[in-house]
Amino acid sequence: MSAILATRATRRRAIVYALLLASTLGLMAVSSTPPAHELQHAVAYAFRPFQSAVNAVGGTVHSTLAAIGEIDQLRRDNQALRQENERLTNLNARLEATKTENDQLTGLLQLRSGLDHDTVAARIIARDSSEFRSVATIDRGTRDGLVVGDVVIAEGGALVGRITDIGVDFAQVQLINDTESTVIGEISGGGATGEVVGQLGGVLSMQNVDVTQTVQPGEEVLTAGLELNGGIRSPYPKGLLIGEVVDVRRDANAVVQTAYLQAAADLGHVEYVLVITDYQGGLPPADQQPTNQLNPDGTLPQGEQPYVTAAPSGSVAPSPSGP
Repeated sequence: MSAILATRATRRRAIVYALLLASTLGLMAVSSTPPAHELQHAVAYAFRPFQSAVNAVGGTVHSTLAAIGEIDQLRRDNQALRQENERLTNLNARLEATKTENDQLTGLLQLRSGLDHDTVAARIIARDSSEFRSVATIDRGTRDGLVVGDVVIAEGGALVGRITDIGVDFAQVQLINDTESTVIGEISGGGATGEVVGQLGGVLSMQNVDVTQTVQPGEEVLTAGLELNGGIRSPYPKGLLIGEVVDVRRDANAVVQTAYLQAAADLGHVEYVLVITDYQGGLPPADQQPTNQLNPDGTLPQGEQPYVTAAPSGSVAPSPSGP
């Protein structure tokens, strides 16, 4: 039974194959005739608009997909460029900060080599500016040989201030624009002196300048470094640059005038300073102060300076027992 079924299936397949072969040969024969060619052309012509539309849609879709791909690539490239720009900007800022730091350190080294004082280099690590105070903290202290009263300067010999409080590894510096700071200044070349008083607005006030003295904008003001009889010295050594005159105000009814100075040191941004360690202002040490104690023969002890008292007229005169 199964053999009969297999024979029938084989026969059907052979018949279908023969029919397909005959159909193919017939179509091949017909397709080469002129009527078939005309039919093909007619069908192609009829479907040409649809084909063009399909091609246009396909082209549009392809262009859209390509544009989307390009936009996405441009977005990624733009993000990469933005990150690179930020990196370069940060790098440039660090390089500028390093350059500024190097310039300040180079200036301090040059200043130290030409200065007639012993100094210690320090870095400003904090600032305290309020309505009345202007104080900076440096990273040096008693461990580095600093003491209260040491004078602090910046690049170019510009005066910064004086140490008013100190610890083992830090010191607080009263800046010259502090309202409680007073420095005796002298006009460079002119000889006029006055009290340079701190003002937090940035401009210093040089008060009590003799009105007969000519003071012009652009003139430099240096520390006067005055020394009085009896060994009293100015808290600041002579010749440090305080600032430059920017304005002068005279009162016709007064005997003094006031000059306004722009500080030579950039007090709000200076980072590195030098501390002068071998200058001692004010009264000299006790063993160097003048004395009125005489030997029995009426002479001063060896090496001592005479004690002086103020004369009634205001001038300084030696004590009657002195030489």
